[in-house]
Amino acid sequence: MTDLATIADRLARLEAADAIRALKQRYLRACDDKDPAAMHACFVPDDAHIHYDRIGSFAGRDALVQCFAELACRPTLREMHFAGQADIRVLDETTAQGSWDLAYLALDDASGTRTFLTGRYADEYVRIDGAWLIRSTIFTTGLLSQGAC
Repeated sequence: MTDLATIADRLARLEAADAIRALKQRYLRACDDKDPAAMHACFVPDDAHIHYDRIGSFAGRDALVQCFAELACRPTLREMHFAGQADIRVLDETTAQGSWDLAYLALDDASGTRTFLTGRYADEYVRIDGAWLIRSTIFTTGLLSQGAC
């Protein structure tokens, strides 16, 4: 028979995994909606480790958001990030790891180009003041196709 403490622990892990899924969805939606403030809010305030393969590494969330605002926040760039096949491992009450497969499509109306990309995120999460945040994210490119629309 399962005791109440075991059930409470299992429930806490399920709730943590659900909160992490919601966090990743907010991040991806911030990318698609061109919302730097929402993107900024997804990462730890200090010492976030961010490496996005072909785009580069960023020393914290401020550097990532600055690059995002300069490169992606254009009305002529339409993007869709589709993440799935999440594998979330809640390690304890304040730390977790996860991986996500990504399919990404971008249409650049200004240049008339399109980009299709796949890859995988390897993330580390921490819970600070009750909220899950991204502490580390590493994206590795799988497939990449670029061309005219």
